[in-house]
Amino acid sequence: MTLTQPARERRARRGWIDEWHPEDERFWAETGAKVARRNLVWSIFAEHLGFSVWLIWSVSSAFLLAQGFSFSPQQLFFLVAIPNLVGSLIRVPYTLAVPRFGGRSWTMVSASLLLIPTLSFAWFVTRPETPYWVFCVIAATAGFGGGNFASSMANINFFYPARLKGAALGLNAAGGNLGVAIIQLLLPVVVGGAGIFGLVTASEGGIHLERAALVYAVLAVVAVVAAARFMDNLSTARSSVREQLGVVRNRQTWVMAFLYIGTFGSFIGYSAAMPLLIRLNFWHQPAPGVPGTGINFAYYAFLGALIGSVTRPLGGHLADRFGGARVTLAAFGGLLAGSLGVVWTLTLLEPLPPAAAPTTPTVEAVVDSNADIFPLFLGMFLLIFLCTGIGNGSTYKMIPAIFRTDAERATEPGTPEREAALLAGTKGSSAAVGIIGAVGAIGGFLIPITFGSPWVTDPLAATRTAFVVFAAFYVVCATVTYVVYLRKPHPAKAAMSYAGMGI
Repeated sequence: MTLTQPARERRARRGWIDEWHPEDERFWAETGAKVARRNLVWSIFAEHLGFSVWLIWSVSSAFLLAQGFSFSPQQLFFLVAIPNLVGSLIRVPYTLAVPRFGGRSWTMVSASLLLIPTLSFAWFVTRPETPYWVFCVIAATAGFGGGNFASSMANINFFYPARLKGAALGLNAAGGNLGVAIIQLLLPVVVGGAGIFGLVTASEGGIHLERAALVYAVLAVVAVVAAARFMDNLSTARSSVREQLGVVRNRQTWVMAFLYIGTFGSFIGYSAAMPLLIRLNFWHQPAPGVPGTGINFAYYAFLGALIGSVTRPLGGHLADRFGGARVTLAAFGGLLAGSLGVVWTLTLLEPLPPAAAPTTPTVEAVVDSNADIFPLFLGMFLLIFLCTGIGNGSTYKMIPAIFRTDAERATEPGTPEREAALLAGTKGSSAAVGIIGAVGAIGGFLIPITFGSPWVTDPLAATRTAFVVFAAFYVVCATVTYVVYLRKPHPAKAAMSYAGMGI
């Protein structure tokens, strides 16, 4: 259907762009780059807030006891895990929403939804009589923030040419992932639970968890206004749900989803669990309000998410240069080494007594002994986060490259069929982002559950066993990466191989 000039003007006023050709170098230099960069900046802002709200329970759960709530370690780990489960499940509909409603429009909606978990958190966290199941429901709504990642990545994928997708998607994802590090660094400060580098001291008036939620509620409103003012919808990105779900029939979608469990699932799962892991293995506090001894998680928990976030663009850049599959394989090798290193440091630890145990010379000796091992534990854990960031960037480079390669194989260069196939490939890769992101994020639910379920009996042994299982999983992921994308095929199958194609 051809739009009249008034209709085009009305549509433009609503934030729609009808002509978008990022692969045209002249168009990109004159118009595309500036528009794409503006949308990328505000997409990062909205996604950053989504990640912060998604992981707000990873830190606040460690402060609930000090706020007057009586929850077991198992209950706390479950509160940490619930947002990850919900966030993974809603990534598919969030991705499908971008071509249906437009990236600008959906960013406004998704940012508005963040008001539900933030305002409800702020209300109920000040009421110690609130039952546990209410907090489970509130934690589930925090999963709305996890869906923002999929819709943001699907949207930005449409704006950039193939040669820049790795870097653009890496920056977009890193900006979002940094939300995890920021919430883990600043929440303890905002709520009065910790100081920061001597610039701010811990509050003498107790913990006020509602403050952090109110701050992010205000920022969510800012994100809605910014999206309405500065972002755009692309008409060329429009497609039906049926077209998008066609990617589930593509074998590569499920291979990449499996690999993404190993990279992003590890990042979000370890980020969620790290504050509690440090608190339960290296910190002893005999009673709320009584000074504790050992390692305070508030000073270190954010480091893993920070490193995993800032290295994600590096993974995209390395994938642009050396090929996503090669970089992904190297990342899994690093994840294996880091996991085995953590297992080694855990063998050096002594089990801490229960939190309620009185402080005695024996208890202090155990806490001090474990504190001496903490630098090794932290170093190995940070190696894991480094590799998750690189692997996240490289796997997301592989997704559009796979769909582009398939489109190029099926058409001749310079033909209208090639242009149509490339557009269809972009739509397919954007839809695949949602499927792959949803499956991958399930790792963020499974990792805290693995750590949390047996804590009451022997937490240290449970942690060691969990990392042995994770190490074995990384071996499987590395094998799949090599066999599917790097191994040289039999000559009869060479035409169908992705090896050597920059994937």
